[in-house]
Amino acid sequence: PKMKEDHCLHAALLCLGVLCYSHALATEGLNHSRPSLHGHHEKGKEGQVLHRSKRGWVWNQFFVIEEYTGPDPVLVGRLHSDIDSGDGNIKYILSGEGAGIIFVIDDKSGNIHATKTLDREERAQYTLTAQAVDRNTNRPLEPPSEFIVKVQDINDNPPEFLHENYHANVPERSNVGTSVIQVTASDADDPTYGNSAKLVYSILEGQPYFSVEAQTGIIRTALPNMDREAKEEYHVVIQAKDMGGHMGGLSGTTKVTITLTDVNDNPPKFPQSVYQMSVSEAAVPGEEVGRVKAKDPDIGENGLVAYSIIDGDGMDMFEITTDYETQEGVVKLKKTLDYETKKSYSLKVEAANVHIDPKFISNGPFKDTVTVKIAVEDADEPPVFLKPSYIFEVQENAASGTVVGKVHAKDPDAANSAIRYSIDRHTDLERYFVISAEDGNIKTIKALDREEMAWHNISVFAVEVHKQHQEAKVPVAIKVVDVNDNAPKFAAAYEAFVCENARSNQQFITISADDKDDSANGPRFIFSLPPEIIHNPNFTLRDNRDNTASVLVRREGFSRQKQDLYLLPIVISDGGVPPLSSTNTLSIRVCGCDGSGSLLSCNAEAYVLNAGLSTGALIAILACIVILLVIVVLFVTLKRQKKEPLIVFEEEDVRENIITYDDEGGGEEDTEAFDIATLQNPDGINGFVPRKDIKPEYQYLPRPGLRPAPNSVDVDDFINTRIQEADNDPTAPPYDSIQIYGYEGRGSVAGSLSSLESATTDSDLDYDYLQNWGPRFKKLADLYGSKDTFDDDS
Repeated sequence: PKMKEDHCLHAALLCLGVLCYSHALATEGLNHSRPSLHGHHEKGKEGQVLHRSKRGWVWNQFFVIEEYTGPDPVLVGRLHSDIDSGDGNIKYILSGEGAGIIFVIDDKSGNIHATKTLDREERAQYTLTAQAVDRNTNRPLEPPSEFIVKVQDINDNPPEFLHENYHANVPERSNVGTSVIQVTASDADDPTYGNSAKLVYSILEGQPYFSVEAQTGIIRTALPNMDREAKEEYHVVIQAKDMGGHMGGLSGTTKVTITLTDVNDNPPKFPQSVYQMSVSEAAVPGEEVGRVKAKDPDIGENGLVAYSIIDGDGMDMFEITTDYETQEGVVKLKKTLDYETKKSYSLKVEAANVHIDPKFISNGPFKDTVTVKIAVEDADEPPVFLKPSYIFEVQENAASGTVVGKVHAKDPDAANSAIRYSIDRHTDLERYFVISAEDGNIKTIKALDREEMAWHNISVFAVEVHKQHQEAKVPVAIKVVDVNDNAPKFAAAYEAFVCENARSNQQFITISADDKDDSANGPRFIFSLPPEIIHNPNFTLRDNRDNTASVLVRREGFSRQKQDLYLLPIVISDGGVPPLSSTNTLSIRVCGCDGSGSLLSCNAEAYVLNAGLSTGALIAILACIVILLVIVVLFVTLKRQKKEPLIVFEEEDVRENIITYDDEGGGEEDTEAFDIATLQNPDGINGFVPRKDIKPEYQYLPRPGLRPAPNSVDVDDFINTRIQEADNDPTAPPYDSIQIYGYEGRGSVAGSLSSLESATTDSDLDYDYLQNWGPRFKKLADLYGSKDTFDDDS
């Protein structure tokens, strides 16, 4: 019977739930269980075995729909106990999560209501505890039991994509079905209940180029051979819808920007078959002639094009380079052009892709060719000399008007204009040359001297007669050819010496010559004596045949007394055609020598003195002169000593003069207020202090460094300096001299006697030390030493 009653209670509760929430309850949601008998025993105090009492009512969970917005609180469920007889003595209590705030219970009937709107996405379930107590005593009638209130989901959240915008790339020409990108959306609704979170993807914009997988959100290409050059960017809109995509479901969308990336599927192509260019014949190698460009719609490295010349008669004259910034081929001049030789050239230029994709090699060839025709334009060129430089020769001393050489220039243009020539006067400042304006003959206009300038470097201009601005310039070097016009001379100013005791045939000097002419006009010098003195009795000459000659003594014995200087003429001839010669004079001095031939003296006057006086006579004369000088000096000295007294008594002694200085200073130590200039002797300012008590025999100059500055304020230094001058004065008399200076400085033993620094009261002073200063301070000691006795008496 008990089991039967339980089943009846459960059936009643099920019927109540179905009536209140028929649209929200599911069969599996009402999982009421039968009252369970627990065989678990608990051991209490003192070994007593406690048996858990059997509950009169049991439930597992209640359901409440989220987002309910009705006017009345939602009835969640009802609690009822078997012991409740309906007399109101039982009180139902609810506790746990949200109790009293979200969920309230009628303590008499046990009905539980939800007072607030619930959101499953915020919280999916609540755990509560119910208990039946005696209303009067609050005594629990049954143990507390827990139950769960689940918030039942409704489809109130639309799908949301992770990003609002997506960006993706896919290569052009991709196969159909190539994956581009996967987009993902999420739904906050309960995925385990119904279809509220079951999403289906679809494409709203972007057909027929792309498609999307309904379940995964993967976007794929839908058309074959999509061409980036035709359209590069696509905008696709993807929708995600819940409820399995059925009507009534919520949806969300996202935008996907898909860009086709480039592949090398296009070869370069010249827009025209022939390019026409022109270049002046005056252009220099490396100068740009023109540009060609092959168009390639691909981009990046797929659009890189390299240019090359593969054929044509101008392959040696022109070259082509690639400008990778503009993707152009730059045609440049390689060699100098000549309009008169060839007036046009033709080139075959090829443009080819640098990088080729093997997948699209069947679309090739990835290159193209074009013909470039280049016309050479005639330029007004300046005259051109037949040689880059000229070298001419002319003899020195040539007569004015002598032709040196000829330069020639022509006009390279077809007009072949007449040419006029001129010399650049900056290169011929002395105007040695002139040029014929019509034929280019260069002539001399003054004599040339090779010894003055052996080469002349000038410049010659060639100018077109009718076009003065077109000119050319060529260097001309003119060599002055040597002519034997300078006779040889001594190489130096020779001066020879011969000993008096020279031996016969003794060589005493070697001479050489010098010639300003070129070596071709003086290969060897010939030395000789003039014919008139060829038999000179004193000296002879020997040609060494190596451009030197030796002078020798012909006889023995020379005398300076008879002749001390000989002049020997020497003739020097060169080897020129015709030969030139000159006579040069060699000075030969006779000198005295010792036995080894070393030179002693070449002075002839010394022998004149020896002829009149002997050596003994000279010594006697010198001795007499010295004795006379000694006698004169002694006589003068004795005479001066007799005339000069020891002391010169003058009418006025400067030491007896009294000079008063009415100057009151600031004390003994105040040297700044005292004018030191008053103590200085005006005669001693310049460093010399004459003595007034004697007549000095000579002026005394004090030693430098002892004299202080004239206006020095240090009186102590001044007095010390004066004392040193007096001590070191060699003119001082041989007796004591008193010098008085009215100054008491820092060196005084007595110290300062000034009362300015004394104590404020006489009682603070102690003058007993005056007794120890000697008899000079006896009176002063009596005046101050008896002060204490006087004070005591008073």
